[in-house]
Amino acid sequence: MISAPWMASLSDANHLLIMYFMGVAFLVLSAGFVRAVATRGEVGVRYRSATVARLAVLGAAAVSYLFLLITFVFGYDATATGWEPNELAVNTFALRYADWSLTVPLLCAELLAVTALIGFAYKRAQYLAIAFAFGMIFTGFLGAIVLHDDDNPGVTSLWFGVSVIFWVLTNVVLIRAVRTSSSALTPEAGRLLRNATILLLTGWVIYPIASMIQLFAFGGEWTTTMQVVLCIADIVVKVGFSTIIHDVAKLRTAEDVRAGEDMHPEAIWIASVKLSDAGQAPEVILEQSRIVHSARKRPPSSAAQGMSAEEAQAMPDYLPPEA
Repeated sequence: MISAPWMASLSDANHLLIMYFMGVAFLVLSAGFVRAVATRGEVGVRYRSATVARLAVLGAAAVSYLFLLITFVFGYDATATGWEPNELAVNTFALRYADWSLTVPLLCAELLAVTALIGFAYKRAQYLAIAFAFGMIFTGFLGAIVLHDDDNPGVTSLWFGVSVIFWVLTNVVLIRAVRTSSSALTPEAGRLLRNATILLLTGWVIYPIASMIQLFAFGGEWTTTMQVVLCIADIVVKVGFSTIIHDVAKLRTAEDVRAGEDMHPEAIWIASVKLSDAGQAPEVILEQSRIVHSARKRPPSSAAQGMSAEEAQAMPDYLPPEA
């Protein structure tokens, strides 16, 4: 028989370590959210859904860690020998699954938003990945928290097995989408996308390993190990992955601007390297040949300038639309 990890007593050192890493995770994720807000305009409209997913992931994760910290503070009572868990201690693990139920599907959506999939293929991959990812987290939650039975660890093992099946299916959808996109991306964009995928899928391996510790070990040290590992994994996966995906979106935006397929109001830089000028420039140079597209200026607003439409068209800086 093995007791649930939230039932273990903690020493002062264990308690401080968990609180420290939860606090660091909250601050890092909050800083990541602020940076995501500040840089959201760096990405073109075509990849804006990746930016929205990034904001949602980091914002939701930061809020979750704030509640985790509050729950952790009130979930353990100080004693002469350390810290004893009370009825709230289970939420220091349960709230993590609430966070993952939202953020893990959003991480899938964030990755797919910068692939080369379009139309039905994109929507199909998105729906499948989100559904499988949610199934992975929810069945893991059932096994680890809801149906956890100290006298029958087989129940937890069974639901962990179901969660692994959903994990495999999610991996298949994402890997297939990335491989399908490889031929349609530039080498630079393809390399960054592969790096992001490797980071995400490798990071996902850490979570079930940490969660399955409860099947063979119990005690304050093991509970501390689980909490610390999960905090580090959340930081690396959510902040690191989202940063790489943002760079992929910026790079693809710059490529679209250089190819004359899209416009962007400001120059795009990555790692102090200028990738494209502002898309509002008077001409756009394609990658393969120097083809100049003439600017198509609008006449000034007749209402704002106090003139008729005919007078506006007579302005010297007005170029009528091409036929």
